Amino acid sequence: MGEFWPVPDALAYLAGGWRAERSVRDLASGDEGEFSGTTVFEPLEDGEPPRGLMQEAPQGLPQGLLHRESGTFVWRGVPRPAERTLRFLPGSSPGVVDVRFADGRPFHDLDLSSGRHVADHPCSADLYRGEFTVRDADHWRSVWRVRGPAKDLVLTTDYARER
Repeated sequence: MGEFWPVPDALAYLAGGWRAERSVRDLASGDEGEFSGTTVFEPLEDGEPPRGLMQEAPQGLPQGLLHRESGTFVWRGVPRPAERTLRFLPGSSPGVVDVRFADGRPFHDLDLSSGRHVADHPCSADLYRGEFTVRDADHWRSVWRVRGPAKDLVLTTDYARER
């Protein structure tokens, strides 16, 4: 098998619990930080509309997954609790996901069908470019490169499925 592991059904692949380890490097200042925690992808509850989705998912398909990340972020030696919530909604095919912020605003697309995907997210004057790679059934990685007038960051997250 090649370097990347194709994923025919992204929501099915992501569902469940993952250990998340993230390094954060500020290329301008040289500062480094790290996040250690868990990411859980669980079904969106019935009655919890997938905000931001223009149309209903086709009959029989899941409405999507709620992504909840929590753990500890250490920056400049100071540990802090950290969490975020995203919505992963069905995309144009089973290997594709529409990633949204918790409030329904668009974040980025995610096509894991080839095992590798690059997505851009413009945010004010900054550009976030994410590269997602699937290594096997239990490991994947995201690398975000953030550039802007006041930002020059690399965030690398390794995910390992919890058993």
